[in-house]
Amino acid sequence: MKVLRISGMRLALDEPEEQLRKKAASILAVAESAILKLEILKKAVDARRNKPPHLIYVVQVKVAGEFNFPCLIPAGIQIRDIDNDDESTINISCAINPEIPVVVIGSGPAGLFAAYMLTRQGFSVILLERGTPIEKRTKDVRAFWEQGVLNSSSNVLFGEGGAGTFSDGKLTYRSKSPHALWVKKILVEMGAPVAILTDAKPHIGTDQLRKVIINLRNKLVSMGCNIRFEAQVTDFITWGDVLHSILVNDREEIKTQHLILAIGQNADDTYRKLAARGVKMEAKPFALGLRVEHPQELINSIQYGKWSGHHQLPPAEYFLTAAFPGVNRSVYTFCMCPGGAVIGCSAFPGHVLTNGMSNSRRDGKFANSAVIVNVRVEDFACRGDHLAGLDFRAGWERKAFAAGGEKYYAPAQRLVDFLGNKKTNNIGPTSFRPGVQAALLQNLLPPFAVDALRCGIDEFDKKMPGFITEEANLIGVETRTSAPVRICRKSNGQSDAIRGIYPCGEGAGYAGGIISSALDGIKAAGCLINNLT
Repeated sequence: MKVLRISGMRLALDEPEEQLRKKAASILAVAESAILKLEILKKAVDARRNKPPHLIYVVQVKVAGEFNFPCLIPAGIQIRDIDNDDESTINISCAINPEIPVVVIGSGPAGLFAAYMLTRQGFSVILLERGTPIEKRTKDVRAFWEQGVLNSSSNVLFGEGGAGTFSDGKLTYRSKSPHALWVKKILVEMGAPVAILTDAKPHIGTDQLRKVIINLRNKLVSMGCNIRFEAQVTDFITWGDVLHSILVNDREEIKTQHLILAIGQNADDTYRKLAARGVKMEAKPFALGLRVEHPQELINSIQYGKWSGHHQLPPAEYFLTAAFPGVNRSVYTFCMCPGGAVIGCSAFPGHVLTNGMSNSRRDGKFANSAVIVNVRVEDFACRGDHLAGLDFRAGWERKAFAAGGEKYYAPAQRLVDFLGNKKTNNIGPTSFRPGVQAALLQNLLPPFAVDALRCGIDEFDKKMPGFITEEANLIGVETRTSAPVRICRKSNGQSDAIRGIYPCGEGAGYAGGIISSALDGIKAAGCLINNLT
């Protein structure tokens, strides 16, 4: 028997997937009965403009008997002989279990999967989350979107599941780690759709993701993990260069020499406390810009042409880039949410910031995406101020709050008016909650970003004709695409300055997105375990 992986198999939109077995047999030059098993590993839509869309597959097949590679392999097809091993398992050597508990700070993907790994290995784990559980958090977020009532400890940025809970739930990643499949399998066990195991661009959707996180919480508790909400770590107590304990809510001391630091990128106060306690950090580049919103039907028609509306085609997406080497700037779309909504993400009084979100069906009327410009360290940092990026982005968020009428409305402008430097009197239909107010967005971003955005959007329209339209709105500001800070760590996973602290995830500057953050949390847990063996 031979196990083979075939990439590049194509089906027309109306062809059933049962045809894959027949096509695989033809490609391999064997009888269809010789295909003992066919498993779909990946599925994607190939919808190049003005060409009939197709579905593209990667499959794994088991072929009976002796097998010889065919002499002629069709164009676009790749065949690989693979070992029949499950690459999606994680094995970590047994460790010495410390007498005092391991503490994990943060319940985003990095913290949750670090806690999962450690609890699975038999460690006593305390998972601390400054925000609230999903059930309360959802009510607080709804109150903010509907009434503008902000709870600074329970909102889109802080609470169970991290900032990604109120997002599109994208599971795309660049890592080649075989553990990524394991992470997705755990998510499926917790209630995520099975399709995330095969879709080329998997997503869960915020409505389903909330259920998945609750199930993961219950699983962790059943395994013995002690999860505590509204438990903010407010200080770090060290003896020399070794962690001794932490302070929770300014009053409760918990002794630990082993801390997974998965704080997320929005805990500015925690960054500052870490810096005060000697934890080494460095400024890092990030990006900022605006959210653009189009009618989803328009994006479908641009991307799919006359095939728009076919039942096999999902709501259309796009990813656009434009580079300007002369000024060392790039403009690109980020976190595109088909059939979604632009949402208010304020977590701090007097700040307005945006993000995109969609439900699992992606059946909303609008498509939105961040349109952002790279920000270099020299744009905001000077004289070794490693935390200057925090103040830089906060300054633009405060400007947006003022421009939105100081009621958490987002400043907005028609796309064509932004490009033409014209005032917008009336904003067309938009999904943004709690609301928008017309403003000149050029006053709410640094001049280099405004210039780059205008040039970049012009380039986007050349690549995707119709992108510039009277129907599109820009909503501001998008400032938290990634952390402007990196918490330095050694090759053994520990902080460069304080032993016992393991920085990980998006807030530490080593990941971005659900899967990559989960993988970095697993890596941190593995480093902690290996350092104890």
